[in-house]
Amino acid sequence: MTQPTGLSAPDAVASWRERAVERSLRTARAKAMSRSDRFIEVAMELLSETGRTDFTVQELVERSKTSLRSFYQHFGSKDELLLALFEEVIRMSSEDWRRLVKAQDNCVAGLEALVLTMYAQAIDQTMGGVSRALTSYHLQLAESRPSDYARVLAPMQDLILELVEAGVREGKFRDDIDAETLAMILMQTLVAAAHMHALGAYLTGGPLDGERLWAFCLGGLTATRKS
Repeated sequence: MTQPTGLSAPDAVASWRERAVERSLRTARAKAMSRSDRFIEVAMELLSETGRTDFTVQELVERSKTSLRSFYQHFGSKDELLLALFEEVIRMSSEDWRRLVKAQDNCVAGLEALVLTMYAQAIDQTMGGVSRALTSYHLQLAESRPSDYARVLAPMQDLILELVEAGVREGKFRDDIDAETLAMILMQTLVAAAHMHALGAYLTGGPLDGERLWAFCLGGLTATRKS
């Protein structure tokens, strides 16, 4: 048999085998991603309907018309599924937030738009079930898996930090507190306000509106040092 020009027999065999394996892996990866997305989609439906994360894997499997075997091929547990869902929500939202920020005239306007939008999305009544369920899960994750909690929220934290750093450089925000601390306080304030609203825990008898929240945040960012 004539060998392909420029290739030894082992090289020729390895080449076609690698291509075959690569095609097979691409197909398997695409199927796995499709099924994983389906599980996440159905989990979102359950969160929206119940406002809770206490659905069972069996309920998820029956709704998605799959099998327990298929589920455990993609996720080690329901907790892993919820983490993946939470991560996907933050990832997709962060992409939208970045586009929103880029459309603004300056870093202050960008940060204002970001805070107002993030808070409005968190308290959106049409997403009530999902917001409440993810808020509860958010708090559980912060306690039980703090490293995963920090990793999932990193895109959100990074965007806030970029805007705060730009404001400090341009002299629009205070510089007596480092930018990382300012960004952390801002994010924690925003997250806490969203949690209180989603859980219906109003300390003053009613929900906080976004404009007042931003006014408070802006005051903290622009305050000057005492002489």
